[in-house]
Amino acid sequence: MKKILVVGLFLIFACGSESKAQAPDAVKKTFQAKYPGENDPDWHQDDHGYFEAHFKIDGIKYRADFNADGSWVETETSIKKKDLPKAIKDVIKDKYGSEDISEIEKVDSASKGVFYDVEFKQKGKNKDVEFKADGTIIG
Repeated sequence: MKKILVVGLFLIFACGSESKAQAPDAVKKTFQAKYPGENDPDWHQDDHGYFEAHFKIDGIKYRADFNADGSWVETETSIKKKDLPKAIKDVIKDKYGSEDISEIEKVDSASKGVFYDVEFKQKGKNKDVEFKADGTIIG
């Protein structure tokens, strides 16, 4: 009975939406090339299969995503509304003025370049809107 309980508890704690993972060597190599000197990221594998490196630079938290083949997908960090480019703040004020913001991330993406992901609180699922620095909505 104790063995069943121990195995059951192990399975409960081992399962989750994001699992601890040891990144493949190709991923680690790309990470080191992109972020030299960052030697101890926390690695996770997300629901999309990306290997995520969680790390800090100068006290700021970052998350970088990589495919299993080592190719870099994107890097993001949370920022405050005051740190958004003025053009984005103006669009938010004009189009989303009454909506509350739950999170803002600055994203450097291999496919989209640099953009800002603003998450607005809504009943049910929150709404993400992606902006270029000039205020253009891209997603």
